[in-house]
Amino acid sequence: MNGLKVWQLTGRVAGLALAFFIIFGPLSGLIIWSVAERWYWPAALPQKAGWFYWQRVLGGDVWQNFLLGVEIALLVTALGLLLTVPLAYVLARFKMPMKPVILMLFLLPQAFPQLPVFANTAVLLYRWNLAGKVSGVVLIHLVGALVYALWTLVAVYQSIPPELEEAARNLGASRIKTFFTVSLPLALPGIIAGGLLVFLYSLDEFTGTLLVGAPFVVTLPVLMYNTSMGYELQIASVTALLLMLPGLLMLLMMERFLKAEYLSAFGRI
Repeated sequence: MNGLKVWQLTGRVAGLALAFFIIFGPLSGLIIWSVAERWYWPAALPQKAGWFYWQRVLGGDVWQNFLLGVEIALLVTALGLLLTVPLAYVLARFKMPMKPVILMLFLLPQAFPQLPVFANTAVLLYRWNLAGKVSGVVLIHLVGALVYALWTLVAVYQSIPPELEEAARNLGASRIKTFFTVSLPLALPGIIAGGLLVFLYSLDEFTGTLLVGAPFVVTLPVLMYNTSMGYELQIASVTALLLMLPGLLMLLMMERFLKAEYLSAFGRI
């Protein structure tokens, strides 16, 4: 019996160690590279460590790149919610024969490799003279981001009991007033969660930003790519770690607003 407990404990420890390695293994490499001031083969660890590259990144233009990415992400989130909040309500509440087709159309940019999708979209934006502009980057981000908002909000509206809206209608409220006074307030946590998904997607988006925005629109992911291609691994590592912080914060916020009933409603979309 004691032998069985020992084996169970060993298995749990091994499982935790494996999970820790899978999660924090790549992260540890970034941390080591970010403080490596001198690191030559075949040394297992840097010969000299310090904060030189952190100071170089934080003292440079990285904050301008970060704030530009935040500005673009806020625009994408605002436009995305403006489009999907009413559309998701219509899809969730009305019987539409084309509903599966509409949902699949929004899913298509994520169903295929992003490079060919964004490359073809970039051709159109170049023809419309939107290359190298923030407006062009916002539009190409919307191509990939709208699905996160739409599918989330359809699930949110479907999780709201329709009897609540019917009660408001029976009391004399119009359909529009019912939407703004009943449906929208109840859906607000889900709308915030969908907005956070869109914001996080846009903030981390690289392919579309590079294809349409380069060389004038440089966000943090593009800066990380440029430094990696220039073999400035320390700067790329520092940039990657900085880029992780908003993502972690957004995930914690999303856990607060994304309710279990919203997730269960995905199966009924």
